[in-house]
Amino acid sequence: MRASVINALEVCPVEVAISAVGGAWKLTIVKHLLTGTLRFGELRRAVGPVSERTLARQLRELETDGLVHREVYAEVPPRVEYSLTALGASLRDVVAAMDAWGIELSQRVSH
Repeated sequence: MRASVINALEVCPVEVAISAVGGAWKLTIVKHLLTGTLRFGELRRAVGPVSERTLARQLRELETDGLVHREVYAEVPPRVEYSLTALGASLRDVVAAMDAWGIELSQRVSH
């Protein structure tokens, strides 16, 4: 786990969760990986307007925190696939709840 996540343990459990998935694109990445294993390019297209550098950094942090598994295949050209670990997959209900809440919020704001 990253130091920021470990340090959040001293504050409260919500801070730990926010430290782990609070990056600019992290929950969106997790949401798309909940559908199955994806390669970097597939994930970038699914996530939207994110730079390669930012996506790579967010994926590294998710991997370090034990939410994402990165599989590198010894092929030419190299193939790298990303999937959720059991811990990452445990976010399914959280992501679904946030998705539903986001829809409700957007409807309230637009009226």
